[in-house]
Amino acid sequence: MDITDLISSDAIIPTLRAPSKKQALQELARKASELTGIESREIFDVLLERERLGTTGVGHGIAIPHGKLAKLDRLYGVFARMEQPIDFDSIDDEPVDLLFLLLAPESAGADHLKALARVSRLLRDRTVCNKLRGCESRDAIYALFTDTTASHAA
Repeated sequence: MDITDLISSDAIIPTLRAPSKKQALQELARKASELTGIESREIFDVLLERERLGTTGVGHGIAIPHGKLAKLDRLYGVFARMEQPIDFDSIDDEPVDLLFLLLAPESAGADHLKALARVSRLLRDRTVCNKLRGCESRDAIYALFTDTTASHAA
């Protein structure tokens, strides 16, 4: 599974302005709603429910909020680069500036876990993250995802 199977260029928010975790999740849900046709409130509620189980702030400025929705027919990803890092209750207590939202159908099972592992593996690469932090445009971010997909395949 490639990152480009999960995300399209219109699923990228190159400069997300949100002062808090809650507002960042609301903006991600709004963008995901445009892509999936599912109400943003329904997506937001699933994300909040998942955050109550434990933070999706995985450390090093990265968060991978995720959830499952019955109405989805496939996996969807949304990537956002924060204009200013925000507190995300991350496991390392560091603020977050890179977010990769992953939504899956309730029936996804192993595919959901594979996608989470794929995103996590990519975002563990500090070189990739530094390049993402330096990208100013949607096209540049998408090109980076396209380029790194080939080099991180495995």
